[in-house]
Amino acid sequence: MRYEAVIGLEVHAQLLTRTKAFCACPTTYGAPPNTQVCPVCLGLPGALPVLNGEAVRLAVRTALALSCTIRRHSRFARKNYFYPDLPKGYQISQYDEPFSDGGHLEIEVDGKTRKIGITRVHMEEDAGKSQHLGRTSVVDLNRSGVPLVEIVGEPDLRGAAEAAEYLRTLRDVLVFVGVNDGNLEEGSFRCDANVSVRPVGEAKLGTRVELKNINSFRFVEKAIDHEIVRQAGVLDAGGRVVQETRGWNEDEGKSFSMRSKEEAQDYRYFPDPDLPPLVLDESFVHEVRARMPELPRAKRQRFAGEMGLSAYAAQVLTGHPRVAAFFEEAAALHGNPTRVANFVQSEVLRDVHTRGLVAEIPVSAAQVASLLKLVDRGTISGKQAKEVYGKLVGTDRSPEDVVASVGMQQVTDAGAIEAICARLIESSPKQAADLRAGKTNLLGFFVGQVMKETKGSANPQLVNEALKKLLGLPG
Repeated sequence: MRYEAVIGLEVHAQLLTRTKAFCACPTTYGAPPNTQVCPVCLGLPGALPVLNGEAVRLAVRTALALSCTIRRHSRFARKNYFYPDLPKGYQISQYDEPFSDGGHLEIEVDGKTRKIGITRVHMEEDAGKSQHLGRTSVVDLNRSGVPLVEIVGEPDLRGAAEAAEYLRTLRDVLVFVGVNDGNLEEGSFRCDANVSVRPVGEAKLGTRVELKNINSFRFVEKAIDHEIVRQAGVLDAGGRVVQETRGWNEDEGKSFSMRSKEEAQDYRYFPDPDLPPLVLDESFVHEVRARMPELPRAKRQRFAGEMGLSAYAAQVLTGHPRVAAFFEEAAALHGNPTRVANFVQSEVLRDVHTRGLVAEIPVSAAQVASLLKLVDRGTISGKQAKEVYGKLVGTDRSPEDVVASVGMQQVTDAGAIEAICARLIESSPKQAADLRAGKTNLLGFFVGQVMKETKGSANPQLVNEALKKLLGLPG
């Protein structure tokens, strides 16, 4: 505890456009290597870039979602560095004149809300991808020129768990506003972490080390924790932390040095002469702002405040935008959001499969609403509803049709239910005596026995009333 960690994250998020940032090549993931390229994204002499308007729209939406100020004038720059997967020898990015700056992101840490600063959001293009096969390396340039936003966070984070929560919250925001699919495995959401340590109480920042391109939240947390311990060990041994870029080896559970960390001057930024300044007029920004979807934090607050859901249920049901929309539709059709939320969480979500912005939900919102209305009317019991749901999965059948086809109905004959209860009480005299003596939890035992006897078809309210009457318990 002698040292305090100071962490700032840089996130590269791929914008969900059909074509690349400065040419018409597609951005389809998984295409055969080097098949989605042209003279522009290959950097061939004489090829000129043309800015993708949809990429600009999505970038502005990103910045607005993070409460950034949109600059009317910005400029693209050339960031010069030489890697095998950067064919032009420079990357088109933004440097001293980004299109937005001065935002923030609110995160929940230990039940408290923290506001983490966003230095800027700027646009740039992606590089290609190198793959290393033993002593051989190959390059796939399909990704070269794919549009990105870089979200540069302030060094406001103080621990690995905070950093992981920041990334989860940020990914949720980008997915809910429809600008990114949040897929870490495919590289469309990537994180670089700048980590330094300093003695507790010290205001001056320590020497920062960049952890590069870590592709899971769990790995980010582990890598940052490891780096904090490593730097503290260097300082305790009387050494000096070297500014560098390090990678993360998950198999060995440790970081490794990749190269010395470049400074801004090493990239020799200068305005790109092939691209005019980017001018965003107020009407364009207003249009983007007017079409902004509801952010996940606001949606959770509405689910809890207006619909009466628990904080946990609101969190679960806003885990994916399609799930949230499904729940809202079902709740509107049924009329009781809490009832719908409980059923969606307990039954539907286990069958939901998500990938990026896609969510495969095996039933419709109308089917769920109709099914729960059958329970409300006493046509079937809650247990029977689960059986009917199983027969609805993957079909377009109505719950009413399923119930009719199997002859399912709830037992609502009070006399028949009372007779079953009387017989079960008689066969369990010890439990009945203990219940009468004050062991009230045994009421659940008898309810369960009745439900077992009736295969879940007995009306639960009538069962409780009959048991209390026969056992002489207060109603």
